[in-house]
Amino acid sequence: MLKRLFDIVVSLIALIVLSPVLLFTLLAVRRSLGKPALFRQIRPGKGGMPFELVKFRSMTSERDAAGNLLPDEFRITPLGHKLRSSSLDELPELWNVLKGEMSLVGPRPLLMEYLPRYDTRQYRRHDVRPGITGWAQVHGRNALPWPQRLEHDVWYVENQSFWLDLKILAMTVHTVLIREGINSPGHATVDQFRGHPK
Repeated sequence: MLKRLFDIVVSLIALIVLSPVLLFTLLAVRRSLGKPALFRQIRPGKGGMPFELVKFRSMTSERDAAGNLLPDEFRITPLGHKLRSSSLDELPELWNVLKGEMSLVGPRPLLMEYLPRYDTRQYRRHDVRPGITGWAQVHGRNALPWPQRLEHDVWYVENQSFWLDLKILAMTVHTVLIREGINSPGHATVDQFRGHPK
């Protein structure tokens, strides 16, 4: 209950204090990419239950002749690079936190298609609400290989506490300032999690 109360108070204050930044970023995205300025996608929350995550758009919707989305490196815009490197694209997720779909701290909500690819231990990352930041995000973020990234998530689930959350939030400030681990090595954004070879 303390964690949820903390999430509500901090996300509400942050949304109010950062409202000028949110508005300026929304207008910049709209000018660069047009409408909509927000990216919405169904992601798995606590227990794997789906919810609609909201972020600022950082990529176009360009497709090839067959109708498939072009690779990320061809769709991400200069503004998108800046938003991702500064983590400003994540700010609308404060609304998800306020609604109770996410927490300030927890494993990052990944893609629905990944759910059947986790092993039993990795699936434990869904025992808690997903977070804007987490233990994996302050220990390498997207630069980590998937097994290590997911193991950090499970470690958090097994060791979570209010004080650990405060520590992660403090470490997040440093991680954002030095812009560490934004992309996966060799990728413009994040590499796909393909599960374990059979």
